[in-house]
Amino acid sequence: MNLPLRLALFLSCLADATSALNSTILNPILPGFYPDPSCIFVKEFDGTFFCASSSFVAFPGIPITASKDLQNWTLIGHAFSRHDQLPEFASPITEVGGIWAPTLRYNNGTFFLTTTLVFDYLPVNDSSRWRNFILTSTDPYDSASWSDPPHFEADGYDSSLFWDDDGQVYVTWAPLAEVRSGIFQSTIDLNTGNVGKVVNIWNGTGGAAPEGPHVYKKDGFYYLVIAERGTFLNHMVTIARATSVNGPYEANPDNPILTNANSTDYFQAAGHADLFQDVGGSWWGVAHATRVNLQNRVFPMGRETVLFPVTWKPGQWPVPTQVEGIMSGWELPPTDLGKNMMIAGQDVAGTDAIDFTTVHLKPSHLVHWRYPNESKYNFSPDDPSCGLQLAPSFGNLSSVVSNTNGGGLSLLARRQSHSLFTFSIDMTFSLDQEGDEAGVTVFVSEKTHIELGVVQMIQTGTNITAHATPLLRFQGASNGTLIESSSLVLPQEWRDQMLRMEIKASNATHYAFSAGPAAYQSQMMTVAYARASLVRPIFTGKQQASSIQSLSVDKLTNGNTQGHCLEHTQRRTTSIRQHTLV
Repeated sequence: MNLPLRLALFLSCLADATSALNSTILNPILPGFYPDPSCIFVKEFDGTFFCASSSFVAFPGIPITASKDLQNWTLIGHAFSRHDQLPEFASPITEVGGIWAPTLRYNNGTFFLTTTLVFDYLPVNDSSRWRNFILTSTDPYDSASWSDPPHFEADGYDSSLFWDDDGQVYVTWAPLAEVRSGIFQSTIDLNTGNVGKVVNIWNGTGGAAPEGPHVYKKDGFYYLVIAERGTFLNHMVTIARATSVNGPYEANPDNPILTNANSTDYFQAAGHADLFQDVGGSWWGVAHATRVNLQNRVFPMGRETVLFPVTWKPGQWPVPTQVEGIMSGWELPPTDLGKNMMIAGQDVAGTDAIDFTTVHLKPSHLVHWRYPNESKYNFSPDDPSCGLQLAPSFGNLSSVVSNTNGGGLSLLARRQSHSLFTFSIDMTFSLDQEGDEAGVTVFVSEKTHIELGVVQMIQTGTNITAHATPLLRFQGASNGTLIESSSLVLPQEWRDQMLRMEIKASNATHYAFSAGPAAYQSQMMTVAYARASLVRPIFTGKQQASSIQSLSVDKLTNGNTQGHCLEHTQRRTTSIRQHTLV
């Protein structure tokens, strides 16, 4: 993990050196908020590839994706979907805390996932800052199947499991570099979480923040792959090997083996890699990378998952292919398997057209920011024509709130999966207190978000006892600094109609925020334009969301939400997939 088992080895008579580079790979394979990927191939599950990714404070967390061909991926569930798995997740963790860098492995019929819950508000030298744990499942397609987590002691993050040939299991991790730098390892009992003697197995090549370790065994060598130099433009992947699992490890003289640093490539910050084989024995790698317009410093979606072929000849070092948006690779798994190619779930690169008058459960790809207050969401209102009803939260989009004492944001988000898109919701609203607000947002974190909302405000210069007036207001924050807001009075003729709120990115540099009657698209009005550079997702990802919040403490604490809701009927996302800078 940058800072949100053993590989199944299938023998093939075809060595990497003879595999043909005859397929086209389109990156990213997991577009949008999918950092710190860990992927495996599981022959026993109908020859399927599975990946897990960081989620930080998004909930449900730890998205699990699956594919048969390495190019078309489906969100099949989340390993972290229940409050009782991690009650402590309810604490006021900020956007750089939460779930960091899961590692997914498969062994003897069971999926194992190790990861870290990070309490970023605790001092860096406080060992309780890191809560490492293991989740298991025999059916990754069922989010409810993932276990409650046994915890284990490790003074860091990015934990990863490795099974040696004798069955002994090892866990490897990285402490925070400010406390003690290096990669550490110990034996572990997967049932109890008990760990053995801790060994410092490698310190990396001298780059800052060695982290993201994974151990593999091949041709009599133990290979240790790590990330170095942070998570931004200088990010890189390095490797070392040893004849003993605890070292000493010898660095590859050709390190780094993967980086896009000091280049003008569209994909930058490549790092945090994991390696795996397909059914034919060919090696592949995944990493995260960031699409960057270096000219204007626009980062459309933060860290996304990319795929690359790896040449790994017997007894030699693995040689990854440099990450690009369109690249050649080994022959991809077949795509003509008919129904065997189908995986139930949400296409990670697809579009949406959700009709909430017919959907009575939360779609699995929509997420909250931390644990939600479930009482604020009604997917089956008494009036079915209302669709989804959201009641307001007291915390606004800049609040660091937990879900204790009725907290939690009333926010329902979708990962931004493309650089060019249109996101809209159709809604009615009843906001009768000054400061009540409902609308749409481009959301990175509490410190970074821009939004268009309908807000009840007493206009400047009017009598304080006057009725609040509904305004269309654009506002937000960029890395904790408020940006200039603008507002206009909501037209009278729109107030009793279904209102469409829209965010559009028709180019790489700006968002357009618009509103108008849902039934009369010709009346849509652009309220504001915003520079995309205002919402740069460096660590987490970028999401589009609908939200509702209130400044009325009495109303919320009394549990009274009558006439105080946001009703969705439609929610749409259309997009254009972009692999190169245009």
